[in-house]
Formats: sequence, structure tokens, C-alpha cells
Amino acid sequence: MENSSLFIILHRMRMPFLVIIITYTISIIGLLLIEGVDEQGNPYHMGIFDAFYFVSYMATTIGFGEAPFEFNYSQRIWVTFSIYLTVLGWFYGIGSLVSLLQDKLFLQEIERAKFTRQIKNLKENFIIILGYNQITSEIIKKSLQQGIRTVVLEKDKNKINHLILESFTPTVPVLYSENYSLKALELAGIKKYNCKAIVSLFEDDALNLKISLIARLLNKHVKIAAKSTTTNHSENLKDLDVEIIANPFSIISSEVNMAFVAPNLLKLEKWLYRIDNLSATLPSFPNGKYIICGYGRMGRKIYEKLKKNNIKAQLVEIDKNNINRFSKDEIEHINFGDADDKEILLEIGIKDSVAIIAATNDDTTNLSILATAKKLNPEIMTIVRENEMEDFSIFNNANIDHIFMPSKILINKTANALINPLSDKFIRLILKKDENWASKVVRKLVQEINENPILVEFSINEKYTPEIYRHLDEGNSLTLDILATSLHNKEQRNNVLPLLLQREDEVTLLPVFEHNLKIGDKILFACDEHAKDDIEYICQNIYEFHYALTGEEKQTIFKGKK
Repeated sequence: MENSSLFIILHRMRMPFLVIIITYTISIIGLLLIEGVDEQGNPYHMGIFDAFYFVSYMATTIGFGEAPFEFNYSQRIWVTFSIYLTVLGWFYGIGSLVSLLQDKLFLQEIERAKFTRQIKNLKENFIIILGYNQITSEIIKKSLQQGIRTVVLEKDKNKINHLILESFTPTVPVLYSENYSLKALELAGIKKYNCKAIVSLFEDDALNLKISLIARLLNKHVKIAAKSTTTNHSENLKDLDVEIIANPFSIISSEVNMAFVAPNLLKLEKWLYRIDNLSATLPSFPNGKYIICGYGRMGRKIYEKLKKNNIKAQLVEIDKNNINRFSKDEIEHINFGDADDKEILLEIGIKDSVAIIAATNDDTTNLSILATAKKLNPEIMTIVRENEMEDFSIFNNANIDHIFMPSKILINKTANALINPLSDKFIRLILKKDENWASKVVRKLVQEINENPILVEFSINEKYTPEIYRHLDEGNSLTLDILATSLHNKEQRNNVLPLLLQREDEVTLLPVFEHNLKIGDKILFACDEHAKDDIEYICQNIYEFHYALTGEEKQTIFKGKK
């Protein structure tokens, strides 16, 4: 990149440099050829150094005076000519330099060179984020809080300026790139050993698929997080072994389904995403007739879940141009028109409906629909899709029963999967469980820890758990029970509940404390702050580990100097 910048400078400044050299050369040659006189009146010819020295300060208009002797009229006439000649040369050169410093290509190359140096010097683990917006901004903040650096590629210069104004600490390297090509990803460091993931959450599913394909070809070990809004694209991403596929509409429909059949599962998910605590009211949807306004990607997914639970639903689609997207069976159940029109809502039975879902991609329309519905049926449950995060305060004050925000879901899903992979795996596994299982887990967490336990996840390895690693490496055995030991009193147990243990490809949900540990195990705990501190001490401090293992204080041995 430095070579590219140098090439542009040499190419653009070649002519100005040549002009200045020629003007200097002409001026110097004239002074060398024209005969002058010294202080005694003897004729003399200027030396090349004196001529160059004089032209240098003359051409730059510093003006030290005539040297080494006072000029005669012939010399002064030549100097007058040389002044105009060299000043014009300097004007041309400076103008060209100013033009170069404003050249977009040159500035882009300078920024690219700076970006390349930043990536080269990046020693910490980092993730590449494509595109900067509200969603990726939150992911950056969450990543930096966990000590994971981020690198951004963006094609909108205004958004790059917004990112710079955020003043993230540590700095987030950002590169302007018109397209997210193979070359751009290489510049972003996707081939580096410490590049752990790449995030592509564009609205264009085809672009996310293309980026996933390029990323997989460049680095088969990098984790990929990609957004998908259709089943077909999700399957294509799975074929590429994309680890994190975020489909906000599938997640929303899954939450709706859980609200019907397993509300405690939904409560667990909200707690894991840090949206709510375990003492929150159970989310539940009433049985009866529903009205879905906006039969797009979200509306269709929710309708599928309602049908699965034998819930009747009336469908309203605002845009008649979308009629070609629907099957004949769907068209028979869809009412076309403005969903905030009183006549249409009355016609489809707003009076005897139990809930209305505003699922269009326009926040103003969604709020208008719910306001009209509330006037016609004050008892109806209101459910809404919020598209823009800036509108949160408006929606929050609109007295809406349930708000689904696809952007927030993307943030939760992607950040959790990148930063807390075991927590993400736990969420995916518990979705296969039933309400009875979930209610027991919620009750156990609240009784044994508190209503808002914190999560701790780590691997048994030499870097993060050196004491446990050393003990196991020496052929000794350990159980999960040691990590629940209180360092204040070995006979007491901390508030700890193991949620998941992964050993290679084998995953155990809610492992018992008698479960033997092995090097390489990955463990997810729920615990309180005190227990978290004790776990860290036991894993990393030789004295605390010895106490947890034996119940005895390990003696410190001091070696004196001989």
C-alpha cells in the first residue's frame, strides 16, 4: 500500500518536479555564464555552489541579498528574469501538490496504507464486521467490552465518519471499500491467525451468501455470522458450514411459538440474552382469533406457528403488488387494503379477535394500525414489529403488549454467538425441550442462585485454567464439584449450577457435579458474583486451588540468599 501511495506521488508530481528542476537549471547556468566583479573590481564567474545557493533562496523568495559579491546590471537583469521563472515554477509545483492532497484516489491509498499497518500490528483476537450501522455498532461495543477487537469494512463514507466520531476504545480500524471483495477481506486480515470471525448482516441474502463463500475459501477456520431471511438461503449457508445463521423472523416466530407452548423456555431465552430476569412475568399469548397485518417474511413465519398451534388468523396485506409472491391457497386467506382502515378491520372481525400483530416494515404504519385497533377493541392484545432502533422510546410509551425488534434480535443472537458460544449452544439445545423441563430449570436457578444469575464459560486449558490443567495433566482426577467449592469455607458450596459441558462433539446439558473433568472440556456455569470470583481463583491460583482440593492452606516457601 505504501508503494501505491508513492507511485501516485511520483506519477502526479513528476511534471512539477521536472518544471522546478528545469527552472533552477536555467537560472543557475545563467549565473555561471554571466561575468561579475569582485570587491576589487576584478572580473569573476560564480561557482556552481554559490549559484545554486543564491537561486535556492531567491526562488523561495527568502531574499538574503546578493552573494558572494554585489551583482552588476547584467547579473541583475538575469536574476529578475530568473525570479519570475522560478516563482512560476514553484506556483505550478505547489498547485500540483495541493491538487494531489485533495485527490480522492491518493487519500484513499493513504487511508488504505494506514489501515494495513493497523491490521499488521493487531495482535489481539479480532472479528471483521462488514457494514457499519446501529446493529453492528452495538456488536462492536459488546465485543470491545469482552476484550475482542473489531475491524470494519464500509462503502459509505458518511458512515465511516460516524464510526470515527464514536471514538471507540481501543480504536476500530475501518476501511472504505466499494465492494466486499476477496481483496478487501484479505486487507482486513481474514487470513491472520488471530482473526476469529466475520460478520455479514446485510438485508441482501445473496450478498451474505457471497461473502460467506469468499470467507470460507480464504480461511476455513474462521467463524462466519451471516443474516438470512429465507429458508432457502439458510440452507445454502448451512451447506457452507456457516456456524451462526441469524434469521430474525424465524427467531420471532419461535418466540411466539414458545409463548404458546413453553413460556418458561422463552423466559430462559430472555434471561440468557440479558433482556429480562427469571422473576419476570411469564410471556403468554391468548387463544382465539388473531389478525396479522403485513404478510411479509415476518408475517408468514408467525402465521406458520399460529397454524401449528391451531390458532385461527386473518391476514391483511397492504401492498397489492405483492400478490404474485403468494400461493393460491394464501391469496384465499389474505385481505388486501390498508390495515389501519376501520372498515377493513371491522370486516375481518376486529371486535371478536384476541390479538393483532402489526408486522409491516414501516414503523409509522404499525403504530397507526395498533392505534386504530385499540379504538375498535380496547381489550385486544397488541403485538408489533419495530424496525428502527431510534423509535424505541416511541414504541415503549405506546402501551403495546409485545414488541419484537428484528435489529435487537440480530444484535443479541450474533453478539452472544460470537462472544459466548457455549451460551448460544445452550439456547439452541433448550429449544428442543418442553415446558416441564424449562419450568424445573427456572425454579432451580432461582432457588439455588438468584433471579438473575450471571454466566461463566471457559475451557480447561493451560492458558485460562492453568491449575486445573496441571493437575489433570499429571494424571490426577477432578470433578465439577471442585468449581463449586467456597474459598471461605471448604465445607460450604457456592451458588453454582452447571448448565452445559462440551467434550469434543459430545454435549451434556445440566451435567452433575460428580462429572469428571478432562483437558479440553468447555463448561458453562450459572452463578452469582461471589461464586464467579472463586471459580477464577481456583482455576488460576495455586494456593486457592490447593485449598479447594484439600481443605488445607498451601504453605509458601521462601528461599533465602546464601
